[in-house]
Amino acid sequence: MEEHSADLLPVAQNIVKKIRLEMAARLVGKSQLVDALITALLSGGHILLEGVPGLAKTLAVRSFAELAGLSFKRIQFTPDLLPGDISGSLFYDAKTESFVARKGPVFANIILADEINRAPAKVQSALLEAMEERQVSMGSNSLKLPEPFIVLATQNPIEHEGTFRLPEAQLDRFMLKVLLDYPDEKEELEILRLYSEPKSFGAEARTRPKPVFELQELDILKEAVKQVRLAPEAEAYIVAIVRATRPSFDNRSQSQALRDLLKYIEFGASPRASIALYRSARVAAFLAGRDHVLPEDIKQAAPAVLRHRIIPSYEAEAERISPDALVKGILSAVALP
Repeated sequence: MEEHSADLLPVAQNIVKKIRLEMAARLVGKSQLVDALITALLSGGHILLEGVPGLAKTLAVRSFAELAGLSFKRIQFTPDLLPGDISGSLFYDAKTESFVARKGPVFANIILADEINRAPAKVQSALLEAMEERQVSMGSNSLKLPEPFIVLATQNPIEHEGTFRLPEAQLDRFMLKVLLDYPDEKEELEILRLYSEPKSFGAEARTRPKPVFELQELDILKEAVKQVRLAPEAEAYIVAIVRATRPSFDNRSQSQALRDLLKYIEFGASPRASIALYRSARVAAFLAGRDHVLPEDIKQAAPAVLRHRIIPSYEAEAERISPDALVKGILSAVALP
């Protein structure tokens, strides 16, 4: 990078400001989702979006891809979907007398896996290699996916008929799980006014937004995030939080409140969660305009990183204790650095 580190943060902040303004012109009250999308883009992570239908999940993802000037593919997951419908397949070319790879929709920068839990496990697992290795295997060949590559998957929390639970191995590959709630009264009134006319709906009626930054500016953003510092105490705090989610962790030196929480956890978060929390906290500090991470950044990032990685015990389910409540309890029990 030619820019000095002292000059890089203001330049990067201006780029983020443009992204937020353009997204706000299309979406109402989705600042949390927009920041999560920026976090995924700058950290190379994937996001699981959970919310009832009609909360503009697809619009948000499509608009973000267009504003970033990235290729976008939407895959509608259904029970009859096959793995080849996602990754592609080999077909025989009579002219060359050889097998040729026919790439599937996964070969794009941003993939929207819509209602991912409507497809069986063998189809969901087709994304595992792509999400982790950034490649797809076809026969004896491994085809690289474009860079950047982000999977944004949605699932409906209220419908269970005809759905399949995501395997824990796949859940762990999502850097963040973002919960979307209904807009408040003021936001819903603004949505009503913005989309009150029929012409406001439909892909053909939308004004395609112009990209607000180029790949070169994406490099500036990533470099600015790399320059965000974490003190050794902050790194130790991240590890302490993640280790506190594990029932097998020897926590005799911890507080009684933390020990009481562990009976509600069947399995805790893996080391991949520590890496995700580290990266998310750096982006959170960057989005706040700082070049160093505070404990507040770590606590802010923790719910989205941990809620899908903590598996509640039978006792927690019986008492209706949610993963978010467990994360909140852990953050309260783990001592600040």
